Amino acid sequence: MKRKIVHIEEEKCNGCGLCVKACHEGAIEMIDGKARLVSDEYCDGLGDCLPECPTGAISIIERESKPFDEEAVKLRMQARKEEKKAPLPCGCPGTAAQRIKREQSDDSIISSENKNDKDVVKDMPSELAQWPVQLKLINTGAGYLDDAHILVAADCTAYAYANFHKDFIKGRITIIGCPKLDDNVYYTEKITEILKKHNIKSLTVVRMEVPCCGGIVNAVKTAMLNAQVIVPYREVVIMTDGRVKE
Repeated sequence: MKRKIVHIEEEKCNGCGLCVKACHEGAIEMIDGKARLVSDEYCDGLGDCLPECPTGAISIIERESKPFDEEAVKLRMQARKEEKKAPLPCGCPGTAAQRIKREQSDDSIISSENKNDKDVVKDMPSELAQWPVQLKLINTGAGYLDDAHILVAADCTAYAYANFHKDFIKGRITIIGCPKLDDNVYYTEKITEILKKHNIKSLTVVRMEVPCCGGIVNAVKTAMLNAQVIVPYREVVIMTDGRVKE
């Protein structure tokens, strides 16, 4: 039969998992970091997931499909309740708890604790060139953006990567945000405005390896297209253990 049903554009999906939570029938799951419609029979075509998608990856189309099966949905949802292991929050694999083991001697811990704040600053000087750094707070007309090399970073990257100031912030204007918790459409609009107003020399994007972090990459690339400004672009992925992904 031909009916209305959810359609997900995989290339637009940033892996945030919000649609999984919004779908009361369990028709959508996160598979390999992307939202997927697992069965036509589970989708009622009402589109509760549409307003939750920050990237516009979900739409309602009309196509040949199996009819919606309410009984199958009830059995599926009951089976989920009976599962002993609860699903990950939002269905996003990037929220999985993990402990990262580090080798550290007692001497290094004592040495660090004995240092006062002034000594720590001397050992690790900041390379930050402007304030504020949050994309929401940055004035798109700020003079420091003129002829700037821009770093756009997911905020977790600075905590995961030890030499973040030296390797990424140095010589650049720093812009940070969280593509999972914030509005990626707003990110795109603001970066577009920055590109239009200033003669940006380059863009470096640093993100975490988790799927939902791809939203910050999409925001920057879409902004370049919207502004019709293409500049030298570099993308770096930081793994959860702090290494740069090759």
